[in-house]
Amino acid sequence: MSLRATLTRGRRAQYLIWALLAAVALSIAMSAPGYSRQGEVQAQQQGLPHFGQLIKANRDAVVNIRVAGSLSTTSNRQGGQGLPDNMPEELRKFFENTPFGERFGQIPRQPMAGQGSGFIISSDGYILTNAHVVDHADEIIVRLNDRSEYQATLVGADERSDIALLKIDASGLKAVKIGDSDVVGVGDWVIAIGSPFGFEQSASQGIVSALGRSLPDGTYVPFIQTDAAVNPGNSGGPLFDLDGNVIGVNSQIYSRSGGFMGLSFAIPINVAMHVVEQLKEQGYVNRGWLGVLIQDMNQELAQSFGLDKPRGALVAQVIADSPAAAAGIEVGDIILSYNGKPLKRSSDLPPMVGETAVGERVPVAILRDSKEQDLTVQIASLQDDNEPTRLAAADAQEQKLGVAVADLAPEQRERLAVDHGVLIQDVDPASPAAAAGLRSGDVILSFNRKAVNSARQLADLVKQAPTDKPAVILIKRDNGRLFVPVQIG
Repeated sequence: MSLRATLTRGRRAQYLIWALLAAVALSIAMSAPGYSRQGEVQAQQQGLPHFGQLIKANRDAVVNIRVAGSLSTTSNRQGGQGLPDNMPEELRKFFENTPFGERFGQIPRQPMAGQGSGFIISSDGYILTNAHVVDHADEIIVRLNDRSEYQATLVGADERSDIALLKIDASGLKAVKIGDSDVVGVGDWVIAIGSPFGFEQSASQGIVSALGRSLPDGTYVPFIQTDAAVNPGNSGGPLFDLDGNVIGVNSQIYSRSGGFMGLSFAIPINVAMHVVEQLKEQGYVNRGWLGVLIQDMNQELAQSFGLDKPRGALVAQVIADSPAAAAGIEVGDIILSYNGKPLKRSSDLPPMVGETAVGERVPVAILRDSKEQDLTVQIASLQDDNEPTRLAAADAQEQKLGVAVADLAPEQRERLAVDHGVLIQDVDPASPAAAAGLRSGDVILSFNRKAVNSARQLADLVKQAPTDKPAVILIKRDNGRLFVPVQIG
């Protein structure tokens, strides 16, 4: 036998011994607690929620909504997919700077055809969705998970809350479980199901990022902010908690591109169902009205008013003959609580007032001259003509100036010693107005040497302003007047 053959057999024996030892070690490792494949999966499940059963249990209650119709006027509540390709550049720039007005379902204007999402809230065919999904729709088609389709009837829609109620002729349908959005906390897991870009029954997960968010076109809604991925077509779809309860209605996104960027906003289900009850009963929403224009408190204002920290709502205007005026609320008062509920920020107040029954007497705590007082207001019904005229942020930028203004009440004109003008309530920090030095509290008396008598007139004047030279604005600030040049566009 050769030496080479002997060495070969020796190596083979050595390899066999090492292989046997490796097999034994692997067997021991695989049988040890915590090292099995099953244990690894269980560990993963303990670290992250398992969403499969929740999605499977609720997908039959989530629907796709297709709409068709026509638009005769410009609207920012169109149902469809994405921003129009022909969107004016100045409006697109607004979305790049302060894009809270972004809607999920915008489409070209004529004709209109789009889609969104919704969910079944009762087995007899009532469906909840966003008002902007079905706005201007002549035909609404609801498609269920089993691909059956129904023509839907619009029971009612409420633009202020962006909630719409539909009805299809069906029975025995799978309905969602309605949760309680008041118990939702920051950090809670959430799941969104809908039809982004038409991809039906798409699910995404995230957490609650913040609560009580106030957006420019959602005065009466304290939005739930999440990082769940939602996109055009998700509008009107449900937001679930881990127990499979609906806690919100996906409605808006913050985006510089028209798609998801990690910030999405849902209408709390408690707010939505309060609206649904009235739509179902009477086809419209009767909302409470206090009659004040308010602004948020910052640290400087808090110090000047003698507060330990920013809280409450500063009253900037009291509407004549309003419940607030009748109760004795004055400009400069700070509303600290409403109906026994403290106000952390000014945006807390409108939803509370809106949900108050008309005629109800409500206790209100205010701070006046560094002293707290208790007043009682009797809430009236909100009408379109008793709200102070105000340009929302999106409107302001569309007018290319960047201010939110309010008409002056007679008592304000008397106090300010002016017979015309509009009051600046807010200035977009990225706007031409801000660059020119305009600020909240200024009174705009004229624009390009034309007297300004209302917010609507100002909007028209700004629309007509040339962009090749600065506009000249006459303002009243404190006890003086000055002209301010503002480069429009």
